[in-house]
Amino acid sequence: MGKLIIFSAPSGSGKSTIINYLLEEHPELKLAFSISATSRPPRGKEQHGVEYFFLSPEEFRQRIDKGEFLEYEEVYPGRFYGTLKAQVEKQSEAGQNVLFDVDVKGGVNIKQYYGNRALSLFIQPPSIEELRSRLEKRGTETPEVINDRIARAEFELGFASQFDKVVVNDDLEVAKAETLQIIKDFINNQENGL
Repeated sequence: MGKLIIFSAPSGSGKSTIINYLLEEHPELKLAFSISATSRPPRGKEQHGVEYFFLSPEEFRQRIDKGEFLEYEEVYPGRFYGTLKAQVEKQSEAGQNVLFDVDVKGGVNIKQYYGNRALSLFIQPPSIEELRSRLEKRGTETPEVINDRIARAEFELGFASQFDKVVVNDDLEVAKAETLQIIKDFINNQENGL
């Protein structure tokens, strides 16, 4: 059975960059992305079943009613994100160490569900001001969306203490190295029964 590694962070913290680094540069960790479901439309070249399972809000609600989600949240009205139980178990049973990229409430819920089988990591920006600067540099969102994301980030930062480890991404290379070591220690300790 694979281990479970949970990542949460405010948008713009560098979480996706760190996750991609781990997946691309460290195949020995046997990491596999847990593909979340969302009711938002695809962005750019995103594909169903690759980056996300794209569901209509109605289909998402039906699956909630059937109890198919490990965790889910309605982030904005009609905008859902969630993790399908069957997908996680399928990957874990194949021996993969499953990576979750979820919001803070989802991260806390998955950690509670799996306990010591899961490691929860919170990637934190050095400051809200730096976070705003990063989001503005992306050039992909309107000022209104950026303001919404900043407000949400301030809320999310309040959950950091509920995670096993907090990595402050002030210097990306340092944050990548710190995250890699935390994950290696977790996988090795779990394999050795510690």
